[in-house]
Amino acid sequence: MGRAVDDGRVAPGKRRFRRRALTAIGIAVALIAPTAARPASPLIDQVTIDERHATPALWEVRDGDTTIYLFGTFHTLDERTMWFDRSVRAAFDKSGELVLETIAPTDPSEVRAIGRAVAGPRPATNSFLGATRTAVEQGRATGLSVDHGADSVLRRAAVDQGKSLSGIELFADQLRTFARIAAAPPVPVPAAAATSAAAPVTLATLLAAWKAGDTGAFTNMLAGFETKAPAAYRLLIADRNVLYGEWIAQRLDQPGTVFVAVGSGHLAGKDSVQNWLSARGIEARRIA
Repeated sequence: MGRAVDDGRVAPGKRRFRRRALTAIGIAVALIAPTAARPASPLIDQVTIDERHATPALWEVRDGDTTIYLFGTFHTLDERTMWFDRSVRAAFDKSGELVLETIAPTDPSEVRAIGRAVAGPRPATNSFLGATRTAVEQGRATGLSVDHGADSVLRRAAVDQGKSLSGIELFADQLRTFARIAAAPPVPVPAAAATSAAAPVTLATLLAAWKAGDTGAFTNMLAGFETKAPAAYRLLIADRNVLYGEWIAQRLDQPGTVFVAVGSGHLAGKDSVQNWLSARGIEARRIA
């Protein structure tokens, strides 16, 4: 009997790779739009109830003997979202290696131990973490979970197929970055910037955009994030995009086909990974 194909959904009752972790999208949205209000948008309402196939964005970076597929993930999804097929599945199946932002331990106690080691004596709660937890809880209330998220689905598929699996960042280093952001004081927004800012971005807005392969909403989110919290933006987005870009540039020196999956927030905006590569003469061509 052949192996069942994981199309992005998790069967009821299965709890694999479950972990509570802060994500780039969740943190940014928590900083920009911490309220629980849900915008009245026909597009969002349609996507919420529509189970059609999602068409997330996908790029390709290649030279003579190396192909790197660059995929923007959404870290939390619901079990109805079908996206792991067509162009994304074809690129994944061609790849001998899956590279994620980081590889989180599967043992919850190990995750907690690393978290305690990173946090040290710092208090476990503050206004920033509270806002982030609010965003996470809002997502969970609408059926979103890390288990169904693109990163987890890809990780399971890589393990099932025996693909090489690695992370660009160490898990402890990623948590250490989040801890630095949590410790940073809030930055006041100038009145002029606050007045001219676009409408608040929510997880629902970004989810709808991700399903449609629309990077514009992420660009808007990032612009608001940088305006409201420039230090956090630099640590969470700009600095890490440089890290991801450097990894891709160096990986081009090795032959093979690699599927690189990082949060969609890293593949949009003026400081995107693609822009970093382009400034160094490396083209990231969108193929889906």
